[in-house]
Amino acid sequence: MKKKYLSVALVIALAGSMLTTSCIGNFALTNKLLAWNKTISNKFVNELVFFAFWIIPVYEVSALADVLVFNTIEFWSGNNPVACGKKVIDGQDGRYLVECDGKGYTITSENDNSVVRLDFDAADDSWSVRVNEGESYKLMTFIDDSHVKMITPDGSMQVVELSQSGVWAYQQTATQAAFAMK
Repeated sequence: MKKKYLSVALVIALAGSMLTTSCIGNFALTNKLLAWNKTISNKFVNELVFFAFWIIPVYEVSALADVLVFNTIEFWSGNNPVACGKKVIDGQDGRYLVECDGKGYTITSENDNSVVRLDFDAADDSWSVRVNEGESYKLMTFIDDSHVKMITPDGSMQVVELSQSGVWAYQQTATQAAFAMK
């Protein structure tokens, strides 16, 4: 009798585990972005980059791209195109070429040939975003070991001290501006 209950319990547990699994994907683009941010040696710069990418909305766009495009491709094909260095991605609204060259990232739409580029400029220690080979907008510039210039929601640059209080002050500025926009 006990063997029968054990067998039934085992079958129910296995069936239950099959019902609770899901294929949500590995969020490769978002995880690569977060992993890159963690490579920055200063924790205060990590926090500033996080807020800059939240304001611009880089994190939101990467998560949305993962949910709608890359994780779906991974579900059906078994591999995520972002996990590689250069891939063509077929989305619902067209095809995109994503390239990483070690200095930044280029995303090209094959529909209209629009291009978005994220670049690191070693000459002035800054990260910038550029759209369609047009004007480049700096996101962040390293000033010295304890200060950076960060983009604010209104597009101006603010000097931020790389300390807990400096990052907290920048966070408050970004949060207040985000709520003011709503």
